[in-house]
Order: sequence, then C-alpha cells, then structure tokens
Amino acid sequence: MTYVTGMVAAVPAANKQKYIEASKTFDTVLKDRGATRVVECWGRDVPDGKLTSFPMAVKAEPGEEIVFSWVEWPSKEVADAAMAAMREEPAFGPDGDPMPFDGKRLIYGGFEVILEL
Repeated sequence: MTYVTGMVAAVPAANKQKYIEASKTFDTVLKDRGATRVVECWGRDVPDGKLTSFPMAVKAEPGEEIVFSWVEWPSKEVADAAMAAMREEPAFGPDGDPMPFDGKRLIYGGFEVILEL
C-alpha cells in the first residue's frame, strides 16, 4: 500500500536556489532508495492564521518562505529502510552539507494513503 512522508519547513527566501540544489541531491538519493515520487513546493499563497497555520507551525520568521514537500513510497517498509540508510549517508550526517534552513523547526511525518481519486 502506498505510503507518503511529508515535510513543512520555513526557508529563508534568499536560500531558495540553495534549497533547490540541496533537494536535487537529497531527492535523487530518495529515488535511488525506492521512492516512487518526490515533490518539492515553494509557498506562493500561505497565509498567516489566527489560531493555526503553516507559518505558525514552523515558527516562520520575516524573510522566510514555507516549503511543503512529500515523498511517495511503495510501502512503509521501503520508506523506513530508506530513511535508515539515509542516516548512514555521510553527505547527510552532521559533517555533510548543511541544510539551507533551520531543521529544528521542520515538521515531518509519515502517512498511509486512505483515499486517492
């Protein structure tokens, strides 16, 4: 059954190209590890909320844009194995190329697809 991992982050607008380049590297490795689809989205219409919102959820600061991404996997097992292998990749460890955003404010989760039209 299809499994999806998703992410929301606040990225400094000045780092958009760095984010795109980092994503190309990261997403290629995800595909090599079994992902069937990877989608990276740069916010265009992401309003602030009064109670909740994407910007509030990631504590977006002035000059940051919201990024929404998801990865489709053939199963949770494939996703779990890929993520475990990614933790062993030197390029993505603490000595690798730093993320172009504050990873402490990233929201991440895995989801089972229950309806697809």
